[in-house]
Amino acid sequence: MSLIPSFFGGRRSNVFDPFSLDVCDPFKDFHFPSLLSAENSAFVNTRVDWKETPEAHVLKADIPGLKKEQVKVEIEDDKVLQISGERNVEKEDKNDKWHRVERSSGKFLRKFRLPENAKVDQVKASIENGVLTVTIPKEEVKKSDVKAVQISG
Repeated sequence: MSLIPSFFGGRRSNVFDPFSLDVCDPFKDFHFPSLLSAENSAFVNTRVDWKETPEAHVLKADIPGLKKEQVKVEIEDDKVLQISGERNVEKEDKNDKWHRVERSSGKFLRKFRLPENAKVDQVKASIENGVLTVTIPKEEVKKSDVKAVQISG
């Protein structure tokens, strides 16, 4: 909510924050069905954090309002982690009058190349409070055995 009216058509959410200005999208009138269509808007908005701990790689994805039956976590060829799902459009009643629709719906898909040390057979996933957590344990790094070689001569 703006404290001061904006000179940019009311599109600035906070006049004191230079990053809050909604920039004009020159591609808004072009149709790109493969990526920017309305049915794929959830794909664009699915945010994922990936951190590495000494024991595991941990990915957290925001998937508010989805149940575990609506989300898939898969591993392709022991190399790629794939998170996908679908957020369905709310059913409309002919007597309803919508004033604003901002929540995205549609399919989403994110893929991540797994590191070499990932234990793909021990991956675990859980959903709590709209956050999907995927934990990928890491193989222990083997320390090289150093053997002394006698030098003859």
